[in-house]
Amino acid sequence: MADTNLAQAVEAADELSAYDMNIKFLLADKQILAWILKYAVCEFRDMEIDDIMGSIGEDIKVGTKPLDAGLSNLGRVHASATEDGVPGEGVIFFDIRFTAYHKEEEMKFLINIEAQKSSDPSKLGYHLENRIIFYLARMVSAQKQTEFYHSDYDSLKKVRSIWICMDNSMDGDSIEEIGLAGKTVFGSRRNLYNADLLKGIIINVRSGKNINESRNMLISMLEKLLSQKSAEEKKRILAEEYGMVMTTELEGRIRTMCNLSENIKAIGIKEGIEQGIERGIEQGIERGIEQGIERGIQRERLNAVRRMVEAGAEKKQILSFGYTEDEFAEAERI
Repeated sequence: MADTNLAQAVEAADELSAYDMNIKFLLADKQILAWILKYAVCEFRDMEIDDIMGSIGEDIKVGTKPLDAGLSNLGRVHASATEDGVPGEGVIFFDIRFTAYHKEEEMKFLINIEAQKSSDPSKLGYHLENRIIFYLARMVSAQKQTEFYHSDYDSLKKVRSIWICMDNSMDGDSIEEIGLAGKTVFGSRRNLYNADLLKGIIINVRSGKNINESRNMLISMLEKLLSQKSAEEKKRILAEEYGMVMTTELEGRIRTMCNLSENIKAIGIKEGIEQGIERGIEQGIERGIEQGIERGIQRERLNAVRRMVEAGAEKKQILSFGYTEDEFAEAERI
């Protein structure tokens, strides 16, 4: 049993790792990034989505050669570096990092986007705001010898660290900013220079089946993109409601994410049988064992039994959880 549990834990970890990585690639699609910049970074708010897409990335511009075979120029950003190391300070690995240009105001932005499962200090062991400040500081200090040399500090580029947090409550959809604020504490000096050099932006999205549609366009789009809807439904929504073009890569990432989500649920059911309901993956339990036991709905009980059978559980194991012979027989016929 121990070997089986270990194998399942490794399998679940692999699936979750692949799922997390796929979300990062999905968020790095130029169309998704353009939406994030428009609705989360104030300097891009008045720009059209197509213009923002054209401003993204040093290596990718609208109308240039595709990055990979079969991909259009709407594909993901190809960042030059996603890690930052300073001697004696360790290495930071960024989820997504890219450059954007505001042509009208002739500004260059260094941008980092992080996909964060939780912002709860009790789960993280620290306050997320402190980590964001640390990331911003590193993005500023890393510009020496790359964006400016010697004492030319006026050549510092603006940095934005955007964090998409996915576990908020039903009324928790919001966007927050962290930044510098100049204040004169004595005398009459005004207009402190470049107080907006760095900003942290937290986009709080929700998950679950019964959430109301957010009144914020960006949050609404992200919640649908990251939801449990089918790949076909997500593609339809992105195309019809948000005007996105279904490129080869965007379609593939959406489909892969949905497939990985289903695999994670199946692993959760199997693990829930052998290790206990409380240790199963949340979605697997919700779709299988928990709904059957807690809600007592016969249809869900049958679904739970069917999933256990598909996961390889033996009849004796299933009956030991309180299910009946009739339910087992009915599940096998479904």
